Amino acid sequence: MSRREEIYVPALTGKKIPILTLDHKWHQLFSQVHTNNAIKKAEEELNTLLKQQGKINTETKDIKKIKNRLMDEIVNMMEDSENPETSKKIEDNKRLIEECNEKLDTYRDENLELPKMINNANKKLMLLTMEACYEDIQENGTQIKEITEWIDNIRVELKKNMIRKEEMQRRNQDLYAYMHDIFGADVIEIFDMKFGVDNQKDTE
Repeated sequence: MSRREEIYVPALTGKKIPILTLDHKWHQLFSQVHTNNAIKKAEEELNTLLKQQGKINTETKDIKKIKNRLMDEIVNMMEDSENPETSKKIEDNKRLIEECNEKLDTYRDENLELPKMINNANKKLMLLTMEACYEDIQENGTQIKEITEWIDNIRVELKKNMIRKEEMQRRNQDLYAYMHDIFGADVIEIFDMKFGVDNQKDTE
């Protein structure tokens, strides 16, 4: 067991985890999170086990149907069992039924192990998924912190420049007022035209 599994697996004991590759939300998650080779490999392993389980379940049902048909045929042929041809057919059916039983036993044994294997593969994929998500969260957190600091610095600079702007506007208004008082409105209007000043005393 890896260090990661030693830490997290005990915490997952008794927790019901959906089969991730069958969950559309898990697939949607990776439109937001960068996947990696380890996750892809774990996904393939889980899907292989699920396909194996599905194949066994399907074939088990098919074999049971064949077995039942063979047994029904034997029952129907019992009245004519003295007939050599019928007797041979009955023996053939019994042999086929035995083969069905052997195959069913094999599938039964495999099906006893598969749920545990699927559960372990699913937990492995979950741990890799969580690691990828938290790596993204941490990376985003670092960038968020950097952007926040940049915004804070811009706000400080913006506030300083707004104060400077207000001070310069106030000084312009004072200068304009002093010149107006000293030289009069007529003279000021002439110089306004000469220097291209358009009511700077009111500029904000």
